[in-house]
Amino acid sequence: MPSLSDRFSDGLTAVAEKVDDNKYLNSLKNSFSYFLPFILVGSFASLLRSLVSSQETGLARWVPALASLDGAFTAMNYATMSFMTIPIVILLGWQLAKRNGTPTQATAILCVAAYVTVVPQSVQALLEDGSDGGSAAGLGDGALGAQGLFIGIIWTVVITELFRWLSGIKALRITMPDSVPPAITQSFNSLIPVFLILTFSAVFGVLFRLGTGSYLNEWVYAVMQHPLEIIFQSTAGIILMALFSQLFWFLGIHGGLVISPIRNPLFATAIAANIAAVNAGAEPTQPLTYGFWVTFIVLGGAGGILGLTIVGALMSKQEDLRMISRLGFVPAICGISEPLVFGVPLVLNPLYAIPFIFNTGISAAIALGAMNLGFIHANTVDVPFGVPIFINGFIGFGWQGIVVQAVILIVTTLMWVPFVAIDDRRAARENLGEESGAQNDSKEAVPV
Repeated sequence: MPSLSDRFSDGLTAVAEKVDDNKYLNSLKNSFSYFLPFILVGSFASLLRSLVSSQETGLARWVPALASLDGAFTAMNYATMSFMTIPIVILLGWQLAKRNGTPTQATAILCVAAYVTVVPQSVQALLEDGSDGGSAAGLGDGALGAQGLFIGIIWTVVITELFRWLSGIKALRITMPDSVPPAITQSFNSLIPVFLILTFSAVFGVLFRLGTGSYLNEWVYAVMQHPLEIIFQSTAGIILMALFSQLFWFLGIHGGLVISPIRNPLFATAIAANIAAVNAGAEPTQPLTYGFWVTFIVLGGAGGILGLTIVGALMSKQEDLRMISRLGFVPAICGISEPLVFGVPLVLNPLYAIPFIFNTGISAAIALGAMNLGFIHANTVDVPFGVPIFINGFIGFGWQGIVVQAVILIVTTLMWVPFVAIDDRRAARENLGEESGAQNDSKEAVPV
């Protein structure tokens, strides 16, 4: 009968496999992976605005002409951060279309069109003197930006499944002669399903607003998205997410990829909210961003691997561990943990389970503690994965970020010390046993 630990391990492995096999979660993960560079560029646009065009904190204090670039950096940020829902809808619709076997271009365009039918299509205009200029046609920040992400994702899933179902009904296809080019035939085959879906979406949007008094995106944000943000931006939520990710790493499964369908939308909304707060003259309040994760939680690789490379290279009595630690030191500086995870190995290794699993939670607690004390603030610049330690801390959080990283590195390094010592004693006993066995074999081989 399998032990409790084996059943627990098998259960987590099954969860990881189901997440990877699930077409919705897998497609969502891929969509945010494709869009991640644009989120990073959008956050760096805010940094450039502060360093270059701001007349309070940037070079524009001494070179006033640089202030004219403010609009360029604002436009970069708006095109990426304040406009993120539409690209995510396109990418997710495209990914799901590939899984469903429907036309990718038509599906992606249909998802955007259907999304627009359920959100406000007008904005309130303000005149230059600040007076009310009435409403004008357009989409507001609540529909284009991070606040529309959840309903954009949900509605894209609904629309792609409706399109898959209707596209499979032969009675809805318009038969064309064989001489007609395939692209035109495909367009006519999609005509009736597109008409039915957009009609359904638009009517549903109107009826929902009449019944609730809110547009669909506003209702979903208030009822679902905002409460989830509160939960996962809490100290307990962040630490639990870090530990949950690390449990999968312990099983040899990339934990970040497993939780990314849930985590990445929260990252995107958090950094967008922080940038919007700063632009409005307020303090950023969302701690859990992509930059926070790579800078503090997985500092030196998942599980605080950089600390193990230091302890292994300087203190271990095992030649193989010293060698692997030296080889893994430079990758760990850049946050890459695989050389030690699979080289030591740390996967399913009960001896190193405690530091490997809990170092991420400890790192999160230290960084959040520094934030609660006001030593560091929620970031508005997301640093890409792979930027070396201390450099990423400085870019995202200033010199205070370097100090917090140093504290995390010291604590997580000390966490590895007793376990490396225990492993050394285990290896010494095994070597002694092997030597004793070899001596006994040699004695038995001596002729009488």
